[in-house]
Amino acid sequence: MKNLISINDFSREEILRIMELAGEFERRPYQPLLEGRVVASLFFEPSTRTRLSFESAINRLGARVIGFSDTSSTSVTKGETFHDTIMTISNYCDMIVMRHSLEGAPRYAGEISRVPVVNAGDGANQHPSQTLLDLYSIQKTQGRLDGLNITMVGDMKYGRTVHSLLQAMSQFGARFTFIAPAELALPEEYRIYLRDRNIEFREKTALEGSLDDADIIYMTRVQRERFNDPIEYERVKNVYVLRDDMLASTKENMRILHPLPRVNEIDYKVDANPKAYYFPQTENGVWVRMAIISYLFGVK
Repeated sequence: MKNLISINDFSREEILRIMELAGEFERRPYQPLLEGRVVASLFFEPSTRTRLSFESAINRLGARVIGFSDTSSTSVTKGETFHDTIMTISNYCDMIVMRHSLEGAPRYAGEISRVPVVNAGDGANQHPSQTLLDLYSIQKTQGRLDGLNITMVGDMKYGRTVHSLLQAMSQFGARFTFIAPAELALPEEYRIYLRDRNIEFREKTALEGSLDDADIIYMTRVQRERFNDPIEYERVKNVYVLRDDMLASTKENMRILHPLPRVNEIDYKVDANPKAYYFPQTENGVWVRMAIISYLFGVK
């Protein structure tokens, strides 16, 4: 039984296999490989794209979905422990897809569950399925994964999509530019991770003048839900706004990704620019999540 809790649970070869499978599912979106299976979708934290794309993927594979998107309708409100919730639900299904606000919750679930667990995001820690769809988006737009310049903008401190993506792209020799205010700078543990692997990176605080050599600009929102101090959030929430005029001198092949939702960090005029790829990126999530699920079930 294999779980997907961290992007590091997949080797480079497995990542490339997921890319291959995602392409197959994009070409043939309905493949009822999992008829008779049941997948539990447990979202202890709000979600739109991740939850619905997972459920779309499950349905396209012929399986059934059970679960919840709001814990107020569950026995959690009665005081049931996380342990007991997972132990119980793993008796009702063949796989668990879960999001939780607490870092490490999916890891613990994977240790006690009798069925595979897929981490759909845990606090500021990891978001491996988002990373795999990001990789698929990068591969589709750049024609490769190796040797790219990746510029990440916004929340480097709490951004779980950033943390997962830098680890994954490190396997493909990426060069990174991290643009963040001091309050949201990349945590030291990820600097150590990159240095230990001899991955080239630089850190900046200014957005303008930092985009011209990027193959991918990865925008992130400042996440209000991660701040204990609302004053600190107000101080940094609009620090970076990507405008259309900033893209004039960027590479022709450059594409803009964003895990969404966006707040103010990408001006709406950018949507019409051919370098904007964040909405096609969301569609890629369905094909990649079909690939993940079928791979973990062993049917592909």
